[in-house]
Amino acid sequence: MRQIITEKEIQEFLNRGEDPGSLPADALLTPSARDLLRHAARTPTTRSGNAPAATSEPAVPDYEYKWAPGADPSTPSEIRAFFTSAPIERLKKRMCDIGRRIWEKDYVDGNGGNLTVRVGDTFVLCTPTLISKGFMKPEDICMVDLDGNQVAGTLKRTSEVNTHLGIMKRQPKAKACVHAHPPHATAFAVASVKPPTCMIPEAEVFLGEIGLAPYETPGTPENARVVGELGVDHQSIIMENHGVITWGKDIEDAYWKMENTDAYCKTLWIASQLGNGLKTFGPDKLQDLIRIRQDLGMDDKRAALRECELCDNGEFRPGVTCAVPGRARDAADTDPEAEKLVQTITDLIEKELRKDRR
Repeated sequence: MRQIITEKEIQEFLNRGEDPGSLPADALLTPSARDLLRHAARTPTTRSGNAPAATSEPAVPDYEYKWAPGADPSTPSEIRAFFTSAPIERLKKRMCDIGRRIWEKDYVDGNGGNLTVRVGDTFVLCTPTLISKGFMKPEDICMVDLDGNQVAGTLKRTSEVNTHLGIMKRQPKAKACVHAHPPHATAFAVASVKPPTCMIPEAEVFLGEIGLAPYETPGTPENARVVGELGVDHQSIIMENHGVITWGKDIEDAYWKMENTDAYCKTLWIASQLGNGLKTFGPDKLQDLIRIRQDLGMDDKRAALRECELCDNGEFRPGVTCAVPGRARDAADTDPEAEKLVQTITDLIEKELRKDRR
């Protein structure tokens, strides 16, 4: 399957000082990418040997893998060649780096968590089962089709890949997924609490509304269905009694949303203990943030809601009250036998203490 290379990718390539001759020979360049490459070939290099400074608008980081629709490899030999090609090997290394980062952040333990990256109409790279995400190597990565059948890799794919595929099959923008068990967000999952909205601007822009999926056994078609349906409108989903799954346009983007989710839940938890309530910034301000989110290329179903329907946190109940406020304990609440036993024990203790003082 031939890789499509954009002008932005060529500019980043030149900014790094890499040799244009190292680009894949069969790559498809967009017209603007081809023009930029020709311009660079005619422009003298700097004394350091690197390409000249950027001639177009400054770029932002973009790790999204782009493929030519309808060009997936089909024969076993084509699949093997694709799976070991330079662009895919770079993605494998990035997946290993993300695995190390979620392990170092204590988002996973043991062999928990899994990662996926979509690399074609049909194919998805995924992490293997029973391996620590902190110590993966590129050769450990597997590849499956959209039905979960493994087509490449020497290690067995994770059983939970179908949950990722449940999102990818329903939401074309989901090019990568990260599943982990970050402690604060997983606490919300165990308590079956959906994080409230209208609290922190960054959470609204980069996460949007967080979804809450009902519990289903991990790895089952039922879990893939309920999470996949929520994944259409939510880029971060808390799975009851399980953990969190996030998706993005690339694996870095999906990982950032995992960090965003746990940090947001941690902040809400701490704020709820301060005893002063949780302040929201109101639906009019949320509409501003939704527009910013859309300008960044992210959809938000709340854009179609009326202002009175935004910032509805009626179901969020921070903190726990262990006693009934304003109610004094009276004699009817006591057990006479228990009171008698307590008094007997008290008398015995006092008697022994008086002996010691003699």
